[in-house]
Order: sequence, then C-alpha cells, then structure tokens
Amino acid sequence: MLVFFPCLHFYISTATILHSLPQTLPPPAMADPSLLDNTLNPVSAAQPPPLDEAHPTPDELVAKAIAPVKRHFLRPPPVRTCDGNNSSKADEGAAAQKDDASAPILKEKKSKRQLKRERRQEQKSALHICPEVAKSGKVSSCPYGDRCRFNHDVEAFKAQKPDDLDGMCPFLTTKGPCPYGLACRFAGTHKDDNGEAANETINGDERSSEMNVLKKDVQKLLWKKNRMKFPKADAALELLGLVGQGKKKKMVENENDDKIVSNDSGDVDGNGCCRATGDSSNDLDCAAEVLEEGKPDEADTTDELRPPKKTKSSIDETCSVLVNDGCKQNEPETCIENIVEDNDKCLKLHPREKKLIDFREKLYLAPLTTVGNLPFRQVCKVLGADVTCGEMAMCTNLLQGQASEWALLRRHSSEDLFGVQICGAYPDTVARTVELIEQNCTVDFIDINMGCPIDIVVNKGAGSALLMKPTRMKSVVEASSRAVDIPVTIKVRTGFYEGKNRIDSLIADIGNWGATAVTIHGRTRQQRYSKLANWEYIYQCARAAPSSLQVLGNGDVFSYLDWNSHKSDCPELSTCMIARGALIKPWIFTEIKEQRHWDISSGQRLDILKDYVRFGLQHWGSDSKGVETTRHFLLEWLSYTCRYIPIGLLDNIPQRINWRPPSYFGRDDLETLMASESAADWIRISEMLLGKVPYGFTFAPKHKSNAYDSAENG
Repeated sequence: MLVFFPCLHFYISTATILHSLPQTLPPPAMADPSLLDNTLNPVSAAQPPPLDEAHPTPDELVAKAIAPVKRHFLRPPPVRTCDGNNSSKADEGAAAQKDDASAPILKEKKSKRQLKRERRQEQKSALHICPEVAKSGKVSSCPYGDRCRFNHDVEAFKAQKPDDLDGMCPFLTTKGPCPYGLACRFAGTHKDDNGEAANETINGDERSSEMNVLKKDVQKLLWKKNRMKFPKADAALELLGLVGQGKKKKMVENENDDKIVSNDSGDVDGNGCCRATGDSSNDLDCAAEVLEEGKPDEADTTDELRPPKKTKSSIDETCSVLVNDGCKQNEPETCIENIVEDNDKCLKLHPREKKLIDFREKLYLAPLTTVGNLPFRQVCKVLGADVTCGEMAMCTNLLQGQASEWALLRRHSSEDLFGVQICGAYPDTVARTVELIEQNCTVDFIDINMGCPIDIVVNKGAGSALLMKPTRMKSVVEASSRAVDIPVTIKVRTGFYEGKNRIDSLIADIGNWGATAVTIHGRTRQQRYSKLANWEYIYQCARAAPSSLQVLGNGDVFSYLDWNSHKSDCPELSTCMIARGALIKPWIFTEIKEQRHWDISSGQRLDILKDYVRFGLQHWGSDSKGVETTRHFLLEWLSYTCRYIPIGLLDNIPQRINWRPPSYFGRDDLETLMASESAADWIRISEMLLGKVPYGFTFAPKHKSNAYDSAENG
C-alpha cells in the first residue's frame, strides 16, 4: 500500500520516505493481532493470549491511567532482550550498528591541555575547512592566512565531505548566497540554471531574522571582572540595603526565616542572615566576588556624592530597613550616595506603574529546557501560540559572558510577544542580570524562575529553594523590578514539600514587590511531575491575588476542553501556560483557537517535523555540525511526541496527559513508527529528514519525565 505524505514546506523525496518505512500493513478492523507480522518491534515466538478474553472497559482503563485505545488497534507489547533500565542502551546499540560491541573497561582521563591539543589537531583536519574559505571558495579570502586555526585545502575537503542530503538548501528562501558555501550539506542546490552560484532568490527576505545576539565587545567586558558597570542594579541594591561589607552579604530576613534550613547553598543563622559557603565558588554564586572586588570603586563614588551630615534624617526615611537583632545594621553612609540621585524620586515610575503586558486570553508557550529552543518556538508560533519565552538561563553564566548561555536569549522576528527566563539565587546576581538583558536584548518581559525542581539548581539556593526563603524571594523581586523598566514576572510552584503549600500566604504581597504577573505550577518541588496538578489551589491563589497582579495557571493542559474548564472555573485567572502539552502535541494551540479536537494525520505531523528541521538548519547551520545539532534536538523532541495517541484510535477523548499509552498499531506505517518508544525508531524518523546518521551515532533522551509514576501516584 502506498501512502502519500504531502510536502508543504521542506523539500524531500516522497519515494525516499516510503522506501525507508517498514513494509508492514496496518491491521484491518477487528483483525486477529496474532496474524500480524510485527517488524517494527519483534516479539517472542510465544503468542500472547487473544484479545477475545476478558478485556477491561475504557472506564476501567482510564481509572488506572491507561489510555483506552480501541481493541482492534492494540498490539502485543514488544519483548526486549534486556531489562527496562537498559532498553534505551540496546536501542542505541542497534542504531549505532557497531561492529565491535566490546568497550574498554577503564578510560584514561585526559588533561585539559591534551584535550585542547586534540581539538586544535581536529580543526586542522580536512573536514574542518575555514568558514571564510568555504563561503567564497577562495583560500585568499581568509584574513588570518597561515595563522588560521582551520584547514584551507579545498580539494581535500571536497574529497572527504559526506554526500549531499536530499532536498533544497534552507537558505535559498533568503537574500544572498548560503552562508556555509562549500560546507553546506545541500551545496548541490546552490547552482542556478547556468551552473553558477545563486546569489539572490525570488524571496528577498533578509537572512538576519534573529535578535539578541551577544556582541563581542560586551562579552569581553563580561570576561573581565568589574569592567561591566550596573548603575541601576547597584542603586537598587543600595536602596534596599542588600549590598554587603567585604565578603559578607547583608541580607535582611524576617522572623519567619528562623526555621528555614538551607540546601547546601549557604549558612543561615538564627536571624536569617545568609552568607555563602564554599559551594558559592560554583558558577551559580559568584556574585559575592564581584561585589568584593568592586568595593573600591563604590567607595570612591560614595566620597564624591556624599552630602552634608544634615541630611541624616532624610537618609533614615529613604533607607528604612527592617533589621533583626542579630544582624549588624549597615551604617547610614552606605545609602547616602543615592540621596542626590533620588531627591526627585517621586518623578520615577513606581514598579506597579510600569508598562504592563496583558496576558489575558493569550496562548502562552512555557519556557521549556532543551526542547523549547528557537526552532520549536517558531513551529508553535505557526500553529497559533501568542506568547513565547526562551529557555531558562542561569544568571551567573550570563554575567560571565558564556556564549552558550546567551544563545538561550535569542529571539526570532516572528515572536511578537517574547520574554526570557532567568534563574538566580541572590538579589545582586539577578538584579545585575536583568539590567544587562535590558541593555543588550530586545525583550517584552523578564521571567524569574522560582520553581525549578532540578537538584543542581535547588542545591545552590535557586529555583524552588527560594520558596523556603520568602524574604530572599522578596528581595530578588524588589531589586530586579527596580533595576529595569520592562515588566518582571515570576514562575513558582505551590510549595517545596508536598502538603505544605505556601504561595497563598505570599500572593497578596507579590504585586507589591514589583512583579506584574505570577505563574503558578500546580505541583510542589517534591512532586516533580508526578500526580496531577492541583488546580483548585491555583484557583484559590488567583482569587486571593490583588487586581494589579495577573495570575497564570500551569499544569496538565492538554486539550481545548482543559483550557475552557480552567477559564470557566476561575474567571480571575488571566490565562493558562502550556508546557508538556505543547511538547507532545504542538497543534494544541490550533485546537484551542478553533475549539476542536484535531485528528491530525501522520502526514500532517511529518510536515510539522519538516518545518522544525528547516527552522533548525537555518538556526544551527546547514553544514555537517548544524545538521547533527538539528538531529540531536529533533530526537529530544521525538522522545515527547511519541506519547501522543491519535484521536481516531481512542475510545474516550480527549487524551489526558497522565495516561500511559499501550502498544498499538497506527492507521498507517508512519503513524505506527511515530508511536514507538524506541530510540532506534526515532533515529529512523530523523534519517527520513536529515539523512543517515554518522557511524557510531548513539542517542539517549536528556529528560526522563516523572509523569508516568506508579499507579497509586497516577
């Protein structure tokens, strides 16, 4: 049976896709599954009992959090040759097609100098051609000449370059030649009818459609301590009394923090004063060093701006700070330097009078680590998302000028309402980061993550750890909102420990701290992603919030019925943020806007993947490195999309996000392949779009979701 998959955006041979699919026919209606030859996932010779025996009803399956797939689509579960923990490794081994399965038991650890030397030698190999030479095809075009780190042998590169991929160069829809030239894996399509390189195309769109690119001069300043100045952040910290003397950071804590226990992020004394411990040398907590080395400059500024002593009374009013008994109060002179600048403070906008973003009724794509990259957000924009937000970036990494972290702040021109999400542990770190972002990026809002459950983040006092320290949480929001003029929002969970929700006690004050919106994920940090989100508690917080604070709900939105239900049950809710639901089925935005269940076909799903690949090649590059980077993130996304069950296969609709899908056949071969939980099958899908994987290629998903826990947690 031949199946036609329409190709709307990404050019690829249909014959290639059909040839790569297994020659397995979908089961006929009410057919006996024992007669089917399962070539996708072989089963053992022993046949399972027929489906005619006692079979649970759809309602019984739903009660057990099992998806009620129609009986004639069910298939025997695949039998692995190894246990479940090693199943992914077996898939990787099959995909890698290794001739020798044996591996050395002990690997020699290489020094940094040795690794650097190997990288230099690799760059000099024939496959690593100079980008300037590849773009023009002329050796003389490289400005570094013999001092260049890369290879300049064009003929040797052509001899070792892998074969071109099927399809058209993704940059042919832009103005000018392909920026990767000879290195492009679609270089064969760069020629026009006369056999010459195509310099322009019919579509004259500018190629530079991405914003928020880190400038080299800014990066060099960030590499050198105390070279980058943060006047607004420092002034806000001084005003709030959050700047320390020497290494000690004088943070004001209220009496509620007496019982708080720090998660290896610092020592907390009985009065709530926090001082970073030895772990603060990690890249999450280097703000103390910046403060210490920047102290002489601050002292000079203080001497220049210090007013007469008679202004002491005004100082006490301006810099009134609640100080516990055990904390040494800062001298009034530490705040004097702001008096001259803040004499007309009444002219400055109050944080609640800033430009606000109206989130009401807008479809908000949540910031998603790893998978929520720029190409994925482009796909979601095409499918109807209104608000997008970049992946979570660590504040300290941004302040250190790490290019990989700044890449998370990239914005595409199609993202008309865009924000970035940052995560930090201390007010000074976060305040300086938001000022840096406002100066060098174009964003509509900045979201501060206070709900990340990842251990490496929580153990440094960031993310969900801030939920146990409400006073520091307040200081972070206040300092950040005062340091910038753009709106600042926060994202939290209901609490840290299960059964101990605490956002309801803070919701009335969050608006006064300076936040314009708060997103509440209806789970605690301890729950991670197990159990269902507690929407009743989200409703409680939304009703208790002041009118000036927008409250957004997050958790388990997987259909337009879920969206409608939350909006009707709590009109005070501004909107719902969509996270995993968009990863599994990004067309959820279309379903909500059109108020329908979309029984999307496998061919339409393949077109969405083609769009993603095209966007990925434009973002990461069309050379060999860009192709493999696109493949890696495509496979990460496919580890989520396999959880989707087509509408036409379910007895009960819509699908719930906590349902565990059984093994089933799709309505065609491609739909069956897309439902596979095997990494080897995900690799096969990637090969349809990006060609064969390199020799020795392996893949294991980065995220192993906790959504499908034991039955009692379902």
